[in-house]
Amino acid sequence: MRVCKCKIVAGSRRDWGGALSEAAQPSHRAFAALRQPGYGAYLGGTMLAMMADSVEHVISYWIIYQKFHSPALAGYAVISHWLPFLLFSIWSGALADRYDARRLIQFAMLLFIICSLGWGVLFATDTLEVWHAVVLFTIHGMAGVFWAPASQMLVHDIAGRDNLHSGVRLMAMARTLGLLGGPAVGGAMLLVFGSSLGMLINVLIYLPLTWWLWKAPYGRAFAKETPRAIAGPDGFAGVVTTARAIAGNRIVVSMTLLAAASSFVIGNAYQAQMPEFAAHLGHDHADYHYSMLLAANAAGALAAGLILETYGLLQARPKIAVVLVMLWAICIGGFAVSEHYALSLSLLFAAGFLNLAFSAMAQTLVQLHAPGHMRGRVIGLYNMCFHGMRAFSGVTVGMAGSLIGVHWSLGLSAGVMLLVGFGLLAFEFRPRAPNPV
Repeated sequence: MRVCKCKIVAGSRRDWGGALSEAAQPSHRAFAALRQPGYGAYLGGTMLAMMADSVEHVISYWIIYQKFHSPALAGYAVISHWLPFLLFSIWSGALADRYDARRLIQFAMLLFIICSLGWGVLFATDTLEVWHAVVLFTIHGMAGVFWAPASQMLVHDIAGRDNLHSGVRLMAMARTLGLLGGPAVGGAMLLVFGSSLGMLINVLIYLPLTWWLWKAPYGRAFAKETPRAIAGPDGFAGVVTTARAIAGNRIVVSMTLLAAASSFVIGNAYQAQMPEFAAHLGHDHADYHYSMLLAANAAGALAAGLILETYGLLQARPKIAVVLVMLWAICIGGFAVSEHYALSLSLLFAAGFLNLAFSAMAQTLVQLHAPGHMRGRVIGLYNMCFHGMRAFSGVTVGMAGSLIGVHWSLGLSAGVMLLVGFGLLAFEFRPRAPNPV
């Protein structure tokens, strides 16, 4: 009986969702990834780095608004954040395949530090010009591209394959905590220390992760079996090459398409329209009520991480991920047409819960089923779809909202996402080709 049980696990017996069957899955352990040596330190350092990223946005956006009053520059700040993911994610993923992920993350932290130092000096000397802001925003966006694939590959290396879903969920929760804490910490630093000193202090928040990675015993150099990374083209040619390489990998294809559709159609563009939604709900001049709408979404994501990790709910399966996206679209659509503040808060909370659940699940499945020799490229393609495509949600929700109103644009976008979800679900229910003997 013991030998048979080992064969079931090693043979990766699959159920209707393409993941390990219940009989083959190990028993659930709450916060399993935290039981792996080093993962707690990595998680804490990443949360601090994400908070520092958010602090920089809070201080720089405020000073730029005060100095230039330029909607175009504010728009470039958003574009420069997401467009690099669209253009350079495959290239960054290829680097993560070939080189030490720790050093790539450290290089990203160095770029973030340069940005904070640059802002701090320019604020202190009162020499900030528009071109300075454009350059620093661009460097900041590129730092995010270097960070993302390498960071996700290190989750795989530290947490291990068996605890990957737990590791991805906890990492998503840590990033959410960082994003939640960033505005509060950034606002306090701006009030207490001022913009220039606040930015210089912000440099210190990047240091714990940077220092820990220096000798952390993880990554390619410590892998027992390091798959040989394949050489391949970058840019658009790299996208095509990677897409062809995974074309027969049904789970990776469906989860990547799911990430692309959800980001392209809705993404997080509705958050930029939150002041207008607050006004329509009868809270035009109440900053508290506007902030609560934003906080409800983040609180839902935190609740998802805690509840799903504690009770082991929603194991990683493609069909479940698609259903979660469809429920997310329903919540977003409901928020778009809601006329009651309490209902809107509840729907945003549910949307945050579902968003973390499906995004962590999709990323886990992509990492589990990506070929080992090109995992970085596949993660890069996934990031291009999940992060880069968010640049277009500003068109589907934002610009369309200027023509037909944000309620209609968000509601119609949610309806389109629901239809796409039905299509992906039909794709998942198609009979699978028999495995070769």
